[in-house]
This record gives sequence, C-alpha cells and structure tokens, in this order.
Amino acid sequence: MKTQILNRALMLMALCLVAFGCNAQKIDNSTVKTIDLNRYAGEWYEIARFDHRFERDLDYCKATYVLCCDNRINVLNTGQKNGQFKSSSGKAKTTKEPGRLRVSFFGPFYSDYRVMMLDPDYQYALVGSKSAKYLWILSRTPKLDENVKQAILAEATRRGYDVSKLIWVKQ
Repeated sequence: MKTQILNRALMLMALCLVAFGCNAQKIDNSTVKTIDLNRYAGEWYEIARFDHRFERDLDYCKATYVLCCDNRINVLNTGQKNGQFKSSSGKAKTTKEPGRLRVSFFGPFYSDYRVMMLDPDYQYALVGSKSAKYLWILSRTPKLDENVKQAILAEATRRGYDVSKLIWVKQ
C-alpha cells in the first residue's frame, strides 16, 4: 500500500516536471559583447515593454542613467499615470558580463538588466532580464523609424520573445 502511494506520488511529480518544463518559454537573453557605459548613460525613451506591475498604466516613460565615478550607475525612471507624474530612483552595478547590469529599486534586492541589442551609435536598445517576462525597447528619441522598429521586433522574435505581448508606450 505504501509502495503504491509512493509510486503514484513519484509519477505525479514526474508528470508535473514534464508539464512545467514543456511550457517554459525558451529565450536567448544573451547580452551584447561590448558596451561603453559612458555612451549608454543619459536619457532613454521607453518605446515598448511587456506588462508588469511596477509600470502598469504608465505613459511618457523615460529612464535616465548617470554613470558615477565608482562604476555604479544612478537610475531615474519617470512616467505619467492618469496625468500624474511618477518617478522612482535606483542604482545599477556592472557585472563581469558586458551588457549585463544588476539593478535595484528596493534596497538590497537586485534584478538582471540585459542589453541584448544595441545600435552602434547608441540610439536604440533591446533590453531584457533573466526571465522571459521582461522586455523593453528603448530609444534616444520618442519615436522610432519604422525600419528600425521592425528590425528590433525581428531580433526579439528570433530570440524567442512573443512580441505580440508588447505594450506600445504613449510618448
């Protein structure tokens, strides 16, 4: 009797592992090979993003990155919700992997920030994280050229992201 219960429990666990493993979205979130943080610093407009609770219903979103002397980066995110100005400040630190930063807006808790595609002139970027739940398209200008937009979407799709889930931010 105990053996049957144990076998059933093991079978159920195996089925769950297979089910969850098959449903996990496989993405390529590898970063750019090089990045000049002095050139990356400055103001970026958020063109599109995946929906997540900390930016829900925000428009006119911008991120400003200021490189500090200790190779840390101050981050200021701004946007509007229902006509009200919202902002949050945080910090980022570099890692050994170019294009990968660790960003914190909540004390000692850091999240991945992965620059996956970057224009040679630092005019637009595709940014993700270690999870397939997060994706951003950033630009130095409030609007992207349609050809550039399509190239970024093609790259995100090639990497395994479902670009139909992007929210196009009002700028």
